[in-house]
Amino acid sequence: MKKVLAFDFGASSGRAILGSFDGETIDLEEVHRFSNDPVTVNGTVYWDVLRLFHEIKQGILKARQLGGFDSIGIDTWGVDFALIDAHGDLLENPVHYRDARNAGMIAESAKYISKDELYHITGLQFMEFNTCFQLLSLLTKRPYLMERADKLLFMPDFFNYLLTGEKKTEYSIATTSQMVDIRAGRWSDTVLEKLGIPKSLLPEITPSGAVVGELSDALCEELAVPKVKVIAVCEHDTQSAVTAVPSQEKDFIFISSGTWSLFGTEPEAPIINETSQALNITNEGGFGNATAFLKNICGLWLIQESRRQWLREGQEYSYAQLEELALKEQPFAYFIDPDAPDFVPMGDMPGRVREFCRKTGQTVPETVGEVIRCIYESLAMKYRFTLEGVMRCTGRDYNTIHVVGGGTKDGLLCRMTAASCGRTVIAGPVEATVLGNIAVQLIASGDIRDVAQAREIIAAGEHLKTYRPEESGLWDEAYEHFLKIVR
Repeated sequence: MKKVLAFDFGASSGRAILGSFDGETIDLEEVHRFSNDPVTVNGTVYWDVLRLFHEIKQGILKARQLGGFDSIGIDTWGVDFALIDAHGDLLENPVHYRDARNAGMIAESAKYISKDELYHITGLQFMEFNTCFQLLSLLTKRPYLMERADKLLFMPDFFNYLLTGEKKTEYSIATTSQMVDIRAGRWSDTVLEKLGIPKSLLPEITPSGAVVGELSDALCEELAVPKVKVIAVCEHDTQSAVTAVPSQEKDFIFISSGTWSLFGTEPEAPIINETSQALNITNEGGFGNATAFLKNICGLWLIQESRRQWLREGQEYSYAQLEELALKEQPFAYFIDPDAPDFVPMGDMPGRVREFCRKTGQTVPETVGEVIRCIYESLAMKYRFTLEGVMRCTGRDYNTIHVVGGGTKDGLLCRMTAASCGRTVIAGPVEATVLGNIAVQLIASGDIRDVAQAREIIAAGEHLKTYRPEESGLWDEAYEHFLKIVR
């Protein structure tokens, strides 16, 4: 029995999962779960990384008590980073990608490199929190911090550094930065030079599945654990999830559904052209230098943040209750564009939904159920809009949409996605990110041959739920109204 330990960090929580592999089936056991709470200090939103590292230690201790493990892999969200000085010390807590410092940085970057050139090199979707824009903000507003920085480590690379002392950057997480030449698979000298980012700040990129190092002597002594390898899995959680998509088809669509909805496919090579740029579709690196051609869509964040706002107002709803309230309301009464800048910051999401509808000349949703139904239907419509764009770029049709991640538990959104897109939706696995993390560790150790075999094992071992499109005609008619909102 092979055992590996996977740490999966989301935007609001983290888990330590022990994966056991007997040669045929991967079994998961959650050994530790913890919250991931941003902390706002003097108007800046930070990640509480020292607390998170404490939780990593607790996960290691609990996994040791269950018989130990052979390796560790860590995946997290993308773009954010820690700055390390020449002495190896953290300069400040990493800043949250939703912090206001990123506002206006895409426009600022155009003074140094055109959007056309930046997209042509990196193939990456323009979002103001991409790493290159965060760094441009520091260079513009806090140059003294950049002067003290010796190395930049993305979040999973930083945790690996704390575990091993090694400063390395894994390929998939590096490609979220908009500083990688996606065709060449290395840092772009052109992008770095034009934006004034020192290349010496960036560690050499290592492939997914490479060994970062072993647990440090000090950590082994502190935790009373033996030396084990730390593996650079697909450290961007999206790419870990894509690795676990249980498809046996070459052409498939995936939605990694959670706080964000990552909607895309796996082409044979990066797709970078006028159409993909106009649609703002991204090319991210995956295991074995694979390409994930995808769109970052603001996903269940819209519902999560709405629920938090109502809680602040003294109204507590479960997700099941919100779904029930939504189903009682009239369909297709109002739409939002989930990717509008209005919905990126934290705060009063229901108020922003109402304001978006008001300024686009629509009826305004007032009740809790109306707001939630508006969000659900808008997400399903945005999936269709993105599917059509992906098909134009790839020249291919797709029969099936695989929904993986926590959003698979949302049956209403899965049903609406099938109806809106007119495609069969296969939902599962829920723990796609963790399974992808574990699969890469098992590939690194030679226990699984490749990603294709990993997907076969995952498909055989998971309960997958199928949703067929229903009432597609009604959705077709409503889609024409939605197009007037997003265009």
